[in-house]
Amino acid sequence: MEDTLKALVSEVEEGIPSVQSRPDFEAFKARFVGPNGSLKEAMRGMAQVSKEDKPRIGKLINEAKKALEAIFQSALDSIEAVELKARLGEAVDPSLPSPDPEPGNLHPLTQVRNEIVQILKSVGFVVAEGPEVETEYFCFDALNTPKDHPARDLQDTFYLPEDATFGNVSKQADERYLLRTHTSTVQIRTMLKQDPPVRIISPGRCFRRDSTDATHSASFTQVEGLYVDKGVTVMDLKAILDFLLKSLLGQEAKTRFRPHFFPYTEPSFEMDASSAHLAKVGKEWVELGGCGMVDPNVFKAVDYDPQVYSGYAFGFGIERIAMIMYGIDDIRYFYQNDYRFLKQFI
Repeated sequence: MEDTLKALVSEVEEGIPSVQSRPDFEAFKARFVGPNGSLKEAMRGMAQVSKEDKPRIGKLINEAKKALEAIFQSALDSIEAVELKARLGEAVDPSLPSPDPEPGNLHPLTQVRNEIVQILKSVGFVVAEGPEVETEYFCFDALNTPKDHPARDLQDTFYLPEDATFGNVSKQADERYLLRTHTSTVQIRTMLKQDPPVRIISPGRCFRRDSTDATHSASFTQVEGLYVDKGVTVMDLKAILDFLLKSLLGQEAKTRFRPHFFPYTEPSFEMDASSAHLAKVGKEWVELGGCGMVDPNVFKAVDYDPQVYSGYAFGFGIERIAMIMYGIDDIRYFYQNDYRFLKQFI
């Protein structure tokens, strides 16, 4: 194993000078550190290494990875310098505007967020925002979430140190600061400030202790809606979600509700969506988000009379909508800042 790793690094060192273009660089790099590259093949040999030698060999593998990373980065820097020189000539003034003729553009998540906002604004909703650092009161207590609810556990929520202080986020009692897990916190802040009727949407970033994979991220964007007035019903909730999904995904789009449980709505539903976008990838229905009628206990927390007012709330991830709209199969593409991906949305 040790000789194999040394030979691998030597082979890269000897071969990298002949790589002069970016396509050649990517192909050369993939031969060694790609999913089926030489390094991955060498690492499979760890299964045959004795238990006593595994720490030493593991250290050698990490050293080899760092050595290869440094070689590839140096080669890429050289290729980029040659490309820049070819485009701009010998003298480069970094203070000049970029010669790149392509205009900048909004990130696809921002584009989808703006479209959702415009659709809901057209029927009377207004945008409300709140802090990303919140307290347990706004994130859980006022939303009727019990003290023993799993969402409040350390494995689900990012709590800040107990001695943390924030001048613009005040505590209601002896509680902890945290990174908000949903934008429902904005609903509470809004209802504490104004009397009904309330018709708001609250788009923003949220944080949860999720393991990152093709459909989950510890940091994601969400949009929630809240409508409170006299006589609001589930029919109104279904109507607004049908209108929103048809506007986003086409007039053939459909929604359906499945009974569920959320602490802050009763009754509560999981909302599924169906559209031609999904049919193209062989899916009929996809879970999109949660919704329901605002629980009376939430109204009591903000001094609304539940005997007079009713309301609905809904929420879903903007990434999920964008993945359906554009046929994207991995949420991680949104965060990798890969120009090849982003330029498709100009």
